[in-house]
Amino acid sequence: MYTYIMSHVENKLFYVGVTNNIKQRVFDHKNATFETHVGKFNIKQLVWFEIHDNPTEAIKREKLIKKWKREYKINLIESINPDWNDLAEDWDFTGFITNKERFK
Repeated sequence: MYTYIMSHVENKLFYVGVTNNIKQRVFDHKNATFETHVGKFNIKQLVWFEIHDNPTEAIKREKLIKKWKREYKINLIESINPDWNDLAEDWDFTGFITNKERFK
């Protein structure tokens, strides 16, 4: 399980989430449409994530981070990613399909 933060780097807008398939979830975010929060605010860069042994631990961490002040989230991201690079930039998404295609 993963807890992760997606961001619009220039505006430092965040989306904190949890997933059991980080690659699929990041693909979904990167292909989000304007109708979604992520799509509307262009929150499409993976800037932080951590791996957990079980779903309960991941969800607990997600809820904790969501309550944090903006400054704490920025510090967390910059502790592992000071340049705010897209950690999924080099990931191969070949074969992944969008939510729209998946739920036809």
